[in-house]
Amino acid sequence: GATPREIPFQEYFVKLRHDVPVESIRFDGADAAMPLGLDALESADAILIAPSNPLVSIAPLRSLAGVEDLLRRRRDHVVAVSPIVAGSALKGPADRLMRELGHEPSVVGVARLYAPIASVLVIDEQDAKLATAVESEGIRCIVTNTIMSTPEITTALARTCIEAVS
Repeated sequence: GATPREIPFQEYFVKLRHDVPVESIRFDGADAAMPLGLDALESADAILIAPSNPLVSIAPLRSLAGVEDLLRRRRDHVVAVSPIVAGSALKGPADRLMRELGHEPSVVGVARLYAPIASVLVIDEQDAKLATAVESEGIRCIVTNTIMSTPEITTALARTCIEAVS
């Protein structure tokens, strides 16, 4: 096979269309970055982790100084929506990245990643049979339609998320 090499995210995602295997991810500068919005997270009634890629969209935010600790401390106010539905990412390489980096590409794998920082994981109806397995990871599970195909479904999902931690 090809010799592993380090590539910037933009090259991986755009030029290579995220179609190359990944062995590890690193967030350069995260330790020195000054996260804005910690005050907002500190006082928020609810903190929503959108159904974005847990490894390349959410993990960089978690790696910023103070963010992970704050989320762990405020875990009862944090709700996440799984970006994985029926074992696949709705968009992008989340499922493949999870598999390549040793995480189960399912709502259970998402639950393992988010259980330390979120008290609730919202999963799609297609994954209802995995709700008990999600809860065995120490995170409450809510099953609903998470595929935001209409404004009404999107509004209902947002309402479900806010009510779950309010």
